[in-house]
Amino acid sequence: MKNLYEVILLIHVLSGVLGLCTGTINIIKPKGGKRHRLVGNLFVFFMISTGISSVVIALLKDNTFLFAVGVFTVYLVGTGNRYMNLRLLGKGQKPKIIDWILSICMLIGGVYFISKGIFLLYNASNFGIALIVFGLVGLYGVKNDFLNYLGKWKNKRFWMLIHISRMTGGYIAALTAFIVVNKSGLPGNLPEYIYWLIPTFILTPLIIYWSKPYKQ
Repeated sequence: MKNLYEVILLIHVLSGVLGLCTGTINIIKPKGGKRHRLVGNLFVFFMISTGISSVVIALLKDNTFLFAVGVFTVYLVGTGNRYMNLRLLGKGQKPKIIDWILSICMLIGGVYFISKGIFLLYNASNFGIALIVFGLVGLYGVKNDFLNYLGKWKNKRFWMLIHISRMTGGYIAALTAFIVVNKSGLPGNLPEYIYWLIPTFILTPLIIYWSKPYKQ
């Protein structure tokens, strides 16, 4: 069991580092084109690997932090990538089983995060704030998924809007995990939930900026 854990941990660390590297490249480089797609595919692979290994480690070590990041990462990157193949929803195209699985898992996870967050706040743990925020964001995404799967999207380029927000969201999740794990080496002595939310507050304006052309 110990050897299995060490192998999974190694996969998690390597995938996380490579995911952050490929994600950073696509964040700072021009969007679209062959290079963007190639690096993006690598990012998806590494992030899915990171997310799944996070969930496994979390279950082995009873770690709510890793479990939340793992579920959120797989959902965001998985659906963000899938939406590039779901451009014709409502025009005869139907979501595949994997699409429903990703959304339903996030639905269950979102309810769990909010419930656990409320419990932690009740017991004077500010970490509950971060869990509630992530749970609400996840449930909002699931609501949009169900509307899109049923062909009730409100924007004809919904697939690009969701691709942008969720792929960037996956990067935010990876960066958040990196910051939280290494917060002891960072300057300042901030409450833990601040470290959880810093990447979201910094990178959300980029999502808004990149999405603007597709909302018209």
